[in-house]
Amino acid sequence: MVEHPKSRIHACLHGSDRYLLGRRCSASGNRRFTVSVVNPAQIKAYGASRLTRSKTDTIDAKLIADFCAERQPPAWQPRCEAEVTLRALVLRLDALQTMRTQESNRLLVAREAVREDIQQHLNWLDSAIRQLINAINDHIDHHPDLKQQRELLDSIPGIGERTSAIILAFYADTSRFANSRQAAAFAGLDPRQYESGSSIKGKPRLSKVGHAFLRKAMYMPAMVTLYKTAWGKQFRSRLASAGKPNKLIIGAMMRKLIHVAFGVLKSAKPFDSAVHLA
Repeated sequence: MVEHPKSRIHACLHGSDRYLLGRRCSASGNRRFTVSVVNPAQIKAYGASRLTRSKTDTIDAKLIADFCAERQPPAWQPRCEAEVTLRALVLRLDALQTMRTQESNRLLVAREAVREDIQQHLNWLDSAIRQLINAINDHIDHHPDLKQQRELLDSIPGIGERTSAIILAFYADTSRFANSRQAAAFAGLDPRQYESGSSIKGKPRLSKVGHAFLRKAMYMPAMVTLYKTAWGKQFRSRLASAGKPNKLIIGAMMRKLIHVAFGVLKSAKPFDSAVHLA
């Protein structure tokens, strides 16, 4: 068995393996080898390009290793602990709110024998949600950088308290993205074109190759912005006049909000209504 010098080791981890986060952080502090976190969509496409027909842990590991050796993905950069913690808090809040919606729906059709139990669970969820919202606000308040960034996001009409916390959880470190287009693509909000020759021309759609939670989180803020704010109404009017369907306009505003939020955080300057109402 041939041993390779440790300085040449380049390890790749599957981006969907959340339980590996602690190992990533440990590996990032070890300068003897490089660690990369690979987008699962890239691995899936790479496997398809090689006509991989089977899926086992061994085959997947070999596929990721081959991808790493061939493509040499960039080294993973660990995020600051404050951002990692904030992301865990907002994802937990979303999980509890989803659970509450499910329980509320069950209560509507539940038999008498289980109604009290469901109601008690709803009461517990309400209390837990309030505590978690307070924990998120306290966490941001105790980190000056996050607090300043939240104030910048609060200047954007249509962005509320919960949305600003979600944006900070994923975009507080703007250096992770080269520009606002990359930031939008991270959420799968970049447009996907489907054209071939002169006969095939599909309608533009969101690529959805990105974080589904972010797309879900940006839907309601986009609706509020489009119908309740001056700059959103102007944006909607302009696209509607160009014949764009309502669904496309909503998707465009979801993407626009990420662009604007990223720009505000990157420049450290509050929202300028004059720019968007010009």
